Amino acid sequence: MKIIFLGTPEFAVPALLKLIESNHTVVGVVTKPDKPVGRSNKPVFSPVKKLAIKHNIPVFQFKILNSGVVESLKILNADIMITCAFGQILPVEILNLTSYGVFNIHGSILPKYRGASPIQWAIINGEEKTGITILKSDTGIDTGKILLTKTITIKKYETYGELAIRLADLSAEAIIEGLKLIESNTKLTEQNHELATVCKIFTKDAGKLDFNKNAEEVVNTIHGLNPSPLAYFEYDNSRFKVYRAKHSNIELLERNNLTDINSFQNGEIVVAKPKQGLIIKCNDGFVSILEIQAESGKAMDIKNFLNGKQFKENVIL
Repeated sequence: MKIIFLGTPEFAVPALLKLIESNHTVVGVVTKPDKPVGRSNKPVFSPVKKLAIKHNIPVFQFKILNSGVVESLKILNADIMITCAFGQILPVEILNLTSYGVFNIHGSILPKYRGASPIQWAIINGEEKTGITILKSDTGIDTGKILLTKTITIKKYETYGELAIRLADLSAEAIIEGLKLIESNTKLTEQNHELATVCKIFTKDAGKLDFNKNAEEVVNTIHGLNPSPLAYFEYDNSRFKVYRAKHSNIELLERNNLTDINSFQNGEIVVAKPKQGLIIKCNDGFVSILEIQAESGKAMDIKNFLNGKQFKENVIL
């Protein structure tokens, strides 16, 4: 088949590369406009654009995909369009541009976690499994009929960034299998819309840790927001970003006489020593911070960080 691929970030690269290496032909790539970065304000190509240029594939960049761009894509005479982390709802004119329509690679097991941040929320909500769904796009947000689903187990303490890499590789495997199913006219499955959940958009302060929550929720939030937008807490009028954490194990708690959780307040720094680490009281127990970054510094493991930074114990965050 002749394919138009729509995507922008690193997550979409494995699927595009797999299509390029397949017996199908990628006749065009649509990606977001180049984004100015840094003090020089120099435009930077998206990961998908870089890969397309490397393989001499025509690149199209539109701020919004609307009926006005139909003619630009129509001349490619594609059979199908594949979207992956593209981030736009496509108008009917685009959905109907090719004979097979548009199929989307989505990073969750639909109908759960529709929307733009399914991987983060799967970790934040403590899901044990997630996966990739390939669905036929319609005018809704991830509401179309399902072609196939592939499932993987979320590892303990896995971060959003780590899980995204595994799901991106899984999506590359899934799309090749999906194209075979499409060519054989496999029947699509209607989603159970009553079971649907929609990912909440991350606000500016979404990463602020709430130590009134249970320890597991705090740890999941930290890992679900790593590497972006990153969890944080505020101490002494400064913001500290947190990359990794774990539930404090019983040996560590006993060594620091922390087994009586009722003697501490939620958000209280109960241990802040290089050898023992940084331990904070939550609603039902304690969280041990493993990797942290000060506002003007770089990310460091907690032992090295505490050798140079003094947190005071018994302070409430």
